[in-house]
Amino acid sequence: MFDSYAREINYLRVSVTDRCNLRCKYCMPEEGIESLGHTNVLALEEIVHLIRVAARVGIRKVRLTGGEPLVRKNITDLVEQIAKIPQITDVAITTNGVLFADMAEELKAAGLTRVNFSLDSLEPDSFNYITSRGRLSDVTRSIAKALEMGMAPVKINTVVMKGINDHEILDFVKLAKEMPLHVRFIEFMPIGDLPFYQTDRVVSVSEIKEIIEQQYDLYKGSTVQGNGPAKCYQINGGLGSVGFISAMSDHFCSECNRIRMTADGKLRGCLFGKQEINLKMALQNGASDEKIAHLFSKAIREKPNRHYMTEGWGADNKRKMYQIGG
Repeated sequence: MFDSYAREINYLRVSVTDRCNLRCKYCMPEEGIESLGHTNVLALEEIVHLIRVAARVGIRKVRLTGGEPLVRKNITDLVEQIAKIPQITDVAITTNGVLFADMAEELKAAGLTRVNFSLDSLEPDSFNYITSRGRLSDVTRSIAKALEMGMAPVKINTVVMKGINDHEILDFVKLAKEMPLHVRFIEFMPIGDLPFYQTDRVVSVSEIKEIIEQQYDLYKGSTVQGNGPAKCYQINGGLGSVGFISAMSDHFCSECNRIRMTADGKLRGCLFGKQEINLKMALQNGASDEKIAHLFSKAIREKPNRHYMTEGWGADNKRKMYQIGG
């Protein structure tokens, strides 16, 4: 399927829960949230059904997100069922890594193709400050486990925030040089109305790249599988790579190939868009697969040409990032 701007849409990001076992300051209030509740969240069977229909209209890659997807009960069964859909060639997951090490082998056996780790600090104290809970050692153990199992490419997503973790940029690059890890630096985005987001905490990709190039030689190398919007560079003499996701300073909307499904069954063409299509309601009303396929096609056709997050999230956008899916 192509949208109205001639972009091929073949990638579906699926939030399986709005719950999380961390409380990252830029994402979720420390006191937690009022959960959607069991009855409002898509059942695993409904998720598989919807992905099977999405595959009919051209979806080939699926990434499971949250919240934290690994807190969802029977997540391994979900991976297995998605991996069995003939048209789906890539099943990935984005996780904070706290639980991954103990689940890694069964997830890979179920059909998990790739894993991305969200990690914003390599320092225990800074990690605790940003996440409000959890142990850095659990995450590093999970990353090591993914590498041990050969789940290449293993990626680390790092949101850079001035005065919070920008002093660690070179530490992350060192990690990517010494290990076959692919670190992607992400500009701090206004992903909700939490007061922690401030424009003076944004570090642009050009600033991040300038810091790195003072110490490392970067060059354009081979494309990293599933690298999406990141502009990827190899490190001279390194095993891994670094990428830059310039969501704020230089948006990549012209190359976007994804749509998103929330944990409560809403389909969105854009993370920062406000238009949603209620797939869960369609299921509850007994809609046929043909009708649901039409709804996926509608979301793709009406996908906006670009986001407008530089203008702010907006009071009329009721969703937070953890409610949409990372």
